[in-house]
Parts: sequence; C-alpha cells; structure tokens
Amino acid sequence: MSADGRCRPLSLIVTPGQRADCTQFKPVLEKIRVLRIGPGRPRKRPDSLAADKAYSNGPCREYLRRRGIPHTIPEKTDSQAARLRKGSRGGRPPAFDEERYKKRNTVERAINRLKHARAVATRYDKCGYVFLGTATAAALVIWLRT
Repeated sequence: MSADGRCRPLSLIVTPGQRADCTQFKPVLEKIRVLRIGPGRPRKRPDSLAADKAYSNGPCREYLRRRGIPHTIPEKTDSQAARLRKGSRGGRPPAFDEERYKKRNTVERAINRLKHARAVATRYDKCGYVFLGTATAAALVIWLRT
C-alpha cells in the first residue's frame, strides 16, 4: 500500500501473508494514479518517497533513480558494513533526510485507518479479489471523509 501525506491510500495490492514487501515495491508505485484538477493525465510519480529498511536494496533504489523520485530510505547495517569494507570501491553512502523520514509513518497510520473497517481488520474473506474489494471500499470511505 502507498499513502499520501494526509494518510489517504493511493494504491492497494493484496499478496499472500508470507510474501516479502519489497517484491511488491514496483507494482504498488506503478498503480498510483492521482487525478489532476482540470484537464490532463493523472499523476503517476510521487513528489518524494520515504520507506523503511526493508526497501533498502539495489533494485528499489535503482527503480526510484530511474523514475526521478527523490527518496529517503535508511541503509541496512549489513550493507553499510559491506560498503565500508570495500573502502573507496564501495561508493558513497545513500543520501538520507531525517526530517523527511519522520513522516514515514503516514503509511502505517493509513493502514491503521483502513483497519477501522472490521472486515479489513479481521480478513474473513477467503479470496484475494474479494478482500481487495473490501479494502478498496474502506479506502473510498477514507477519501470521502477527508
């Protein structure tokens, strides 16, 4: 799931519980569509992105660089140690903006707001597409209330 600065869901993807989050990074970002006021195509690229250490890998960072999305993702300690072990061949550390990273919890708060709907919190639905419809309806309620 992705969310904007006001904790409103922008895109949802349902995956099995054992699936790693970082494998769905690109599909979640590619599903973002924000309509413009007036004519024009919807926006597909966020102004910036803040994520946790789970997304601190090469493919995620490369994808963000290629799309021109400024990002704040802390570096994992093991990759930091490997970079330092390589010395000058390890490259520079990725940029990190602490003020922007403090706003990373907006996604967690958006998930919490989705779980105010009992059907989303308990997930009694057996099929993924039915649960996606339930979560989408809860997201619509969030958008209509704000």
